[in-house]
Amino acid sequence: MKKTIFITVILSALLLGCKDNKNTNENTNGTEKINSVPKQNTKKINVQTTAMNNAWVNEIKLDDGSKWQANLETTQGVEKMLDLIKSSNLKTLEDYHSLASKLNEEKNFIVKECTMKGASHDNLHIFLVPLIEKIEDLSNTSALGQATMLTYRIEENLKGYYNYFQ
Repeated sequence: MKKTIFITVILSALLLGCKDNKNTNENTNGTEKINSVPKQNTKKINVQTTAMNNAWVNEIKLDDGSKWQANLETTQGVEKMLDLIKSSNLKTLEDYHSLASKLNEEKNFIVKECTMKGASHDNLHIFLVPLIEKIEDLSNTSALGQATMLTYRIEENLKGYYNYFQ
């Protein structure tokens, strides 16, 4: 219960705490709305949720065909998360939950150190929101197969960062 409350607080801070975050934000491609994150049912995880797919790639935009300039801390955080996944010896559900905790710490670092503004910041949110959902689902899953799939989807999400940010 404490984890769920903590994750909800962090997610709320991410979505509401950014200085330039408004319901409608201008970017180079016109007006774009940032949607709020749907509440997750932490008792039972539905494998069809947005956390299990990478639909965010249909929403994210490039900067006039170029990658967005990200702050160093964001890129370092993504690299650390990928390293955590690669270096983890995942055999038990406890291993996956431990990985989720470590990934959550790195995600919190990215959110805390965020200095991006404007359209690059808005597109970072498009990348981060499903990543946050996947990490939360990984920490709450009770099935080993689902944990394996979520970890794979988290890794896909993280690798996708480099298609849109530099």
